[in-house]
Amino acid sequence: MDHISLIGAPTDVGASVLGCRMGPAALRLAGIQESLERFGSEVHDCGDVTGPDNPGAFAVDGYRHLAEVTAWNHAVFDAVYAELVGGRLPIMLGGDHCLAIGSISAAARHCRETGKRLRVLWFDAHADYNTASITPSGNMHGMPVAVLTGNGPEPLLNLSGAVPAVDPHDVREIGLRDVDLGEKHLLAEHEVEVFDMRYLDEIGVRHAMEMALKGVDENTPLHVSLDLDFLDDSIAPGAGTPVQGGLTYREAHLCMEMIADTGRLGSLDIVELNPALDVRSQTSTLAVDLVESLFGKSTLLRVHRR
Repeated sequence: MDHISLIGAPTDVGASVLGCRMGPAALRLAGIQESLERFGSEVHDCGDVTGPDNPGAFAVDGYRHLAEVTAWNHAVFDAVYAELVGGRLPIMLGGDHCLAIGSISAAARHCRETGKRLRVLWFDAHADYNTASITPSGNMHGMPVAVLTGNGPEPLLNLSGAVPAVDPHDVREIGLRDVDLGEKHLLAEHEVEVFDMRYLDEIGVRHAMEMALKGVDENTPLHVSLDLDFLDDSIAPGAGTPVQGGLTYREAHLCMEMIADTGRLGSLDIVELNPALDVRSQTSTLAVDLVESLFGKSTLLRVHRR
């Protein structure tokens, strides 16, 4: 039986469009705890971490709200790390995607302490590999992968106790279709493995996921970071920064099902849910459906074939 902890982080301090602060409440209302309990999991809702308000300020030296983003990520780090040490699987309910700096830093530290190697599966329409020198906006929800792989502001770089928190070669970015020019060069320079939408269209989701999961074993915990804009905006209108041309309903479920098949899920983010943009809770309901697949929901009792 899985022992799962829900950790809310209600802030949009890293984003320009307000509303993701309501994401944790929307996921709870959509029944995320009840859905997981139906699969026999023991689920503890830890409530919400707290942090400073969104000041709505302009960027300073390339970063918007650096002090506030740092405070929120320290709170997320502490909460996620405590659950991992206690042997529970933490699910961080965002909030915007800058919060993954804290959750993944916690997972990375726990892996180092237990002699394992973290792999990050980053589902997103965007690369989130901006830095202060190339960002067009200063919004820090566009920077977490860069920070985690060693390119970012000092207050966040050492959150895990090591720099980089995650080796760029241990990151798989899936679903990308809106990448800034500077990010393209940095992704290539740091050799981050990217499965963008053209690649998924050409080779298919199943093959791409097989590649993304290649080499995963008992010493490779998976951190899955779900920015809901990885989904096509026709099925996820409530994503924080929706982009046309994303994964379809069944493609997204296949990704989750294949991750579930590994049995190696160690931690999870669900971020960039903006109820202010959603239509009849369509996106929050879909997010919970995807979590069910990630934890083993299946049409049949399957015998896995390779």
